[in-house]
Amino acid sequence: MNERGAAAGQSIVIAVDGTSGSGKSSTSRGVAAQLGLRYLDTGAMYRAMTWWMLAHDVDVFDAAAVAARVEEPVITSGTEPLAPAISLDGEDVAEEIRSEQVNAHVSPVATVPQVRARLIALQRAEIEQALAAGVGIVVEGRDIGTAVWPDADLKLYVTADPAARAARRALEEGGTDAAAVQASLESRDRIDSTQGGLAVPDGATHLDTTPYTLDQVIAQVVALVDESQKARSA
Repeated sequence: MNERGAAAGQSIVIAVDGTSGSGKSSTSRGVAAQLGLRYLDTGAMYRAMTWWMLAHDVDVFDAAAVAARVEEPVITSGTEPLAPAISLDGEDVAEEIRSEQVNAHVSPVATVPQVRARLIALQRAEIEQALAAGVGIVVEGRDIGTAVWPDADLKLYVTADPAARAARRALEEGGTDAAAVQASLESRDRIDSTQGGLAVPDGATHLDTTPYTLDQVIAQVVALVDESQKARSA
């Protein structure tokens, strides 16, 4: 950890909420790496849960069926920002959880209350471990500043223009049709806004990443962290 990271990251929790394709994952990893913080991708946990349900032939559109098996998967998240990892029952599933099959089914799984309760408990445990070790953490997802850690030292809500989000996601996926990606993203936003925890946390700073490069967004967030730390120590 660099000297700046050690100073800035001491016992700080940064909650990053926002929409898919807005750059919150890349931004969160970049900020964590620059400041020497841990990083937790909560979306990967929901994807891992979805992959497990699909692999075990659970009807993901049947909330009761999902709830009945929610305690079975063993989900372990790595918190190294430059090499984030996710394992399921001891197996690395970082590639599998990014499949189109998971993309198409993660929303109904993520809206099951028992799924949210279990994964939020796991997410809080990761935050508590980081704080106990005297290391800060950047946590990103859907309901971080509202449900997972409402007392975060800095709360961000990251968005971008729908067309820009679709273009970025299509590029990430190797040239997928941007119009189809945009329709999928907007559909997921509607589901997540009503059932999946997508909301602007109280006191959050809104970042629209549309006109900025990734490096510019990371720089803005680092500046906000510095301001937050100065206010805490004043």
